Amino acid sequence: MSSSASSVIDFLHIVERLKRTKRTGWINNEISGPESIADHMYRMGIMAMLVEDPSLDRTRCIKMAIVHDLAEALVGDITPYDGVSKEKKREMELDGMRQISQTLGDSAYAQEIVELWLEYENDMTSEAHLVHDLDKCEMIVQALEYEKSDGKDLESFFASTRGIFKHPQVQSWVEEIYRRRSAAAKK
Repeated sequence: MSSSASSVIDFLHIVERLKRTKRTGWINNEISGPESIADHMYRMGIMAMLVEDPSLDRTRCIKMAIVHDLAEALVGDITPYDGVSKEKKREMELDGMRQISQTLGDSAYAQEIVELWLEYENDMTSEAHLVHDLDKCEMIVQALEYEKSDGKDLESFFASTRGIFKHPQVQSWVEEIYRRRSAAAKK
């Protein structure tokens, strides 16, 4: 079953919320002009394109990167500091994904989007592991950029990811981020 033109436009209106919703962690740290959820997902998609690993389905990684926060269009960007349990957050996001699927008429596209989201959420595959690495790597590269542009100390973002990266290429990117952060601190 395919989606009607009307359901696709309804879905695109939901996706538009990701362009307007600023990431909570940056708002909480008083970053001027913080990135949106869509900004974050876009750069993750680009990062997934740059991964050179023949053991991974790169196209699947790119798709997963651009849908991994899709439920946030309906539930918002809930951080670990918002007082919402992991279980409650997951329940809210799963309900959001059901709504999105229904909006698309439970079409094959909707099923693919939900399957990619679940794969990421459940961290079930090598591709999901990589996209989790990209999620956190994108966050710290953004933190580095905000430290420079806003003159803020965003150590908590770096501390929350220290030692968690698994993929060798992402680890090399993270090492470079830390090298640049260290060099900037010495100036």
